[in-house]
Amino acid sequence: MSDAPPGPVALLPVDGVGEVTEGADLAGLVVGAIGLQDGDVLVVTSKVVSKAEGRVRTGARDDAVVEETDRTIARRGRTAIVRTRHGLVIAAAGVDESNTEPGSVVLLPLDPDASARRLREQIRRTTGINVAVLVTDTAGRAWRHGQTDIAIGAAGMDVLQDHAGRHDPYGNELAVTAPAVADELAAAAELVKGKLGRRPAAVVRGLAALVLPTGRHGPGAVALVREEGQDMFGLGAREAVLEALHEVDRRGFGSACPSAELVQHLSRLTDPDDLRAEGPARVTVRLVGTDRQQGATAARLRAAAFACGWQADPATDEPLVSFRPGTP
Repeated sequence: MSDAPPGPVALLPVDGVGEVTEGADLAGLVVGAIGLQDGDVLVVTSKVVSKAEGRVRTGARDDAVVEETDRTIARRGRTAIVRTRHGLVIAAAGVDESNTEPGSVVLLPLDPDASARRLREQIRRTTGINVAVLVTDTAGRAWRHGQTDIAIGAAGMDVLQDHAGRHDPYGNELAVTAPAVADELAAAAELVKGKLGRRPAAVVRGLAALVLPTGRHGPGAVALVREEGQDMFGLGAREAVLEALHEVDRRGFGSACPSAELVQHLSRLTDPDDLRAEGPARVTVRLVGTDRQQGATAARLRAAAFACGWQADPATDEPLVSFRPGTP
């Protein structure tokens, strides 16, 4: 994509799609509701995609959330933030009971990227028009109130614009700047879709430079999902403490930290003179004091090491305790 700023951008609501049911020709409904142009970005809410794909279930919402959850990140009362099997970290696994028949819930699409590709290809086959397609859902943001739409499926565009290596107007080299352009477009399109207007889609026009040629779908929205080992917020504060004490599930703590960093953390719990890093994959601690004192110190050290991605080596002879990097 060129560094030159784009020209005017228009957000166009798609009216007249109507109620979508299982097996509906979603591409045909959209094409019949608005005149698409080459280079448009079609933004479709995941709910109508799910309805067309038969992802509506009857029964309790809580049961559906459990079925769709890969791992619970945090829970406060009835609110659960979970990681879905897609890798999305989202409230209630994206299970929704609004805008659907009472007693039923709508699940996220099984493969939102595949859904976006199918929709794009169907539009191309029936109209000859080349568009990009985003499938979106609503999500909250850590540290901020309110929600915004994000892209959970994408086809026909690069979802990230990597600016690493470029320079700003002052000559400073950009190192980690990578706008999530798919999420930006998802949020912008929500301004004209709305939550209560029964507009399940919108078109972003004026950004044709983002749309890939026919046959190239791009990496999909899965490229926006942070790898679990690199997630610095893989658990809520309470959950992280409890999991470290239980030493059951290592997922959520990220990849193992370097041995020097582990020594730094453990030195807050015991005398630094009793700590030793024996290379990158082994840290030992000499326990001192009475048996009771040694047991209490060992328990604190084990919890801290677990939180840092390390685990105790049961073969170590007391009064030494040894740690090695663990595998989630």
